[in-house]
Amino acid sequence: MRNWAKAQQPQIIALIRDLVNCESPSDSPAGLKRFMELFADSVAGEAKCRRLGTHLLVEFKLPGRKKDGQVLALGHGDTVWPEGTLRTMPFRHEKGRLWGPGTLDMKGGLAKFVFAMRALRESDTPVPHRVVLQLNSDEETGSRTSRELTEQQARLSKAVLVLEPGTGLEGKLKTARKGIGDYRLRVKGIASHSGVDFEKGASAVLELARQIERIAGFTDLERGITVNPGTVSGGTRSNVIAESAETHIDVRVPRLADGPKLDRKLRSLKPFDKRCSIEITGGINRPPMERSKGVVHLLRIAQQAGREIGVEVMESATGGGSDGNFTAALGIPTLDGLGAVGEGAHAAHESMMVDRIADRVALLAALVSRIP
Repeated sequence: MRNWAKAQQPQIIALIRDLVNCESPSDSPAGLKRFMELFADSVAGEAKCRRLGTHLLVEFKLPGRKKDGQVLALGHGDTVWPEGTLRTMPFRHEKGRLWGPGTLDMKGGLAKFVFAMRALRESDTPVPHRVVLQLNSDEETGSRTSRELTEQQARLSKAVLVLEPGTGLEGKLKTARKGIGDYRLRVKGIASHSGVDFEKGASAVLELARQIERIAGFTDLERGITVNPGTVSGGTRSNVIAESAETHIDVRVPRLADGPKLDRKLRSLKPFDKRCSIEITGGINRPPMERSKGVVHLLRIAQQAGREIGVEVMESATGGGSDGNFTAALGIPTLDGLGAVGEGAHAAHESMMVDRIADRVALLAALVSRIP
């Protein structure tokens, strides 16, 4: 498989180039439509494609007569890069890497999966289950419209493989991800003139400052829980006691049980100044992906396959989330970080390593064929 993938490397790079050159920002329906059509065209004759709203479901035609259940691969076509980024950040192949918006996150991983499925067909390797790739269009903005579809397909699956980038230049697989919460705390005070009627005012800004200190205290680094009031706004002028203020809070939790406990703490906040009122909105929007027995079982299969192709398969945990968080929370064995190897996701130096293309294609093919 690895030798086959090495021979196919020019074609794999060509597909990655085509996918990257088709800009697909999360906020561009036209760009996403073009990308989904391009991807469907790239697997024409190899898979059955079905559009579900703005998302794409791809079922590959693979060797093996009897198909028992399915394995779900998860990917996304949207990127964080605005339309026109290619003008200042063009796709290029140099210094042993592929550069450009979306190369690492995650168009390189999508191309690798396509060629892994081709490897299975061309080697006539029997696959004992259906293989479905779900390509979402809104992962970078919270998966609001795709989550239900992801969970629906996961419930039909014996395992889920997530094509997000691996961790670091080693390309470590991801066996745990933190859950993510998104909250807003709004404070309403009483406006007044800061020079004439200071005592008649109740500063929302001052109340918010006190609340932020309390909220930051919910962080527990030993347990991996972080609470970050990341943005602050409030007031109108320096000579006006602020009537309103708010903060946008990012929450990360490593265990399912941590989310409800932290949510209760945030919702039980009381104002220091009784003349002020506070409102907390939001919640945990991605449950954590915990390192379960099912996750470890998939990792062991990948590690055995890696040994056979001469690649050490390592694992990692990360504070970032993916659509794999949803599937793991349902109890479906999920292995993440199976996509491209590189660095700079969401940054101007986004790039993937060319010399890791072949072994990743081979690993994906071996893993898909060996899941019982």
